[in-house]
Amino acid sequence: MAGDHEILTKTKLEHHEFSGVGLGDEIARIDALVTAPGTTLESFADLDEKKILRKMDMRLIPMLAILYLLSFLDRGNIGNAKIEGLQEDLGMSSDEYNWCLTVFFFTYAAFEVPSNLLLKRLRPSRWLPFIMIAWGAVMTLMGIVRNFHGLLVARLFLGITEAGLYPGCAYYLTMWYCRHEIQLRQAMFFSAASIAGAFSGLLAFAIAKMDGIGNLEGWRWIFILEGLATVIIAIIAFFVLHDFPETASFLTEKEREFVVFRLKYQGQLQGKEDGRPHVAQAEEFEWRYVFAAFKDWQIWVNIFTYWGIVCPLYGVSLFLPTIIRNLGYSSSTAQLMTVPIYITAAILAVIFAFISDRVGKRSPFVISFLLMMIVGFSMCISSENPRVVYGGVFIVSCAIYPAFPGVVTWLSNNLAGSYKRSAGMAIQIGIGNLGGAMASNFYRQKDAPQYKLGHGLELAFISIGIVAAFILVVGYGTINKRRDKIIQEGGETRFTNEELSTKGDGAVTFRYMI
Repeated sequence: MAGDHEILTKTKLEHHEFSGVGLGDEIARIDALVTAPGTTLESFADLDEKKILRKMDMRLIPMLAILYLLSFLDRGNIGNAKIEGLQEDLGMSSDEYNWCLTVFFFTYAAFEVPSNLLLKRLRPSRWLPFIMIAWGAVMTLMGIVRNFHGLLVARLFLGITEAGLYPGCAYYLTMWYCRHEIQLRQAMFFSAASIAGAFSGLLAFAIAKMDGIGNLEGWRWIFILEGLATVIIAIIAFFVLHDFPETASFLTEKEREFVVFRLKYQGQLQGKEDGRPHVAQAEEFEWRYVFAAFKDWQIWVNIFTYWGIVCPLYGVSLFLPTIIRNLGYSSSTAQLMTVPIYITAAILAVIFAFISDRVGKRSPFVISFLLMMIVGFSMCISSENPRVVYGGVFIVSCAIYPAFPGVVTWLSNNLAGSYKRSAGMAIQIGIGNLGGAMASNFYRQKDAPQYKLGHGLELAFISIGIVAAFILVVGYGTINKRRDKIIQEGGETRFTNEELSTKGDGAVTFRYMI
């Protein structure tokens, strides 16, 4: 027993060894060592980079995947609840049901930037579990709503509480992984959303069998049980999540220094080895970095590409069971037929993320998957054959899930400065998710079973996304060539290292990833 107590105490100390002022002091100490004049990449030549990455993957990705699985499960389970009788039991019209879907995205979009700014200041291991407990409580209470207005208010609060999870996790990964390796990690945890889609159908199928227990309808149990599961996992996450590389107890001190060094100098065409300026990424919080994100052209163009992916994503996740049921299948069969779609999409997301990281390109994959979505929705809109429509939805899903981490990673790769990246990713995901509010109204009940309007609108947004992606490619390419010319002429010598650091991705030494 004494031995067990010592092990438990040691585990707690390892995870919380840096707290309060101690955590800030440790971060400052590691940063000072990394930015010291004598520190170069060669200083870490004895370390095994792949081994370090495997350690990080094992400690970070599984927990993030579970968190996001629960987030997507709780956000989209209203689609499963609908085909189990939610709309009829609450006496809602189809327009009222769509409003319940839509209002979620208003608060979800509004609270993403503040949440991401708080994440780093309040520590991920505190902030992420806190918001999880909040949305788990809201989800559980959705199981006892009695009318349209109760469900509407619950969905508003669900948007507030869930807002910080996905942009928070996506930004959190950028604090650990370099830009040439991060899409695989983004895809590994985002594919949990795809798995959530599969589990959502399976769980709804099983939980709906509880209809009548406690005098509650089956769809109410879907909300109650999934909400309680979220609260339980959040409590576990409090003890399992690690905050920053500088304070990671599972890495040795030299490994922590190496991880931080890689992050500070990524994206720069320089290094002490070649005599060029050694420009570290700005880590301190200043409002000018937040304002710079709001004024950055690439974020706003990227949002249109994001819409081209997120509108189909939410259209599929919210309405897939209904679309399949309206093709003539029973509710239980419709739930189960969603499973192979989501599992296949998850596998493809990870495979193509690995390839994208290997070749160091983002745009060819994002654009190709957008074109693939056009093929899928064209099949859906042009045929009444259930098999063809199911095949079209299958193709669309297998394009959405690899494309989504691609577009998020693409922007994060091209934002330098920790807080600018934090704000920029939150703007992209926050305003981008207003596409979910639009998609919530694409598939009207009166358009069943073909949903030509919904499929047509999806095609329009995908086309806009393709145009925006090409604008980004041309813009990045032009800026990179201009900076190459300036470097060749020795133009970087006009700036101090501090000035280049402050400029972030606007520095002549920074190169955009295409």
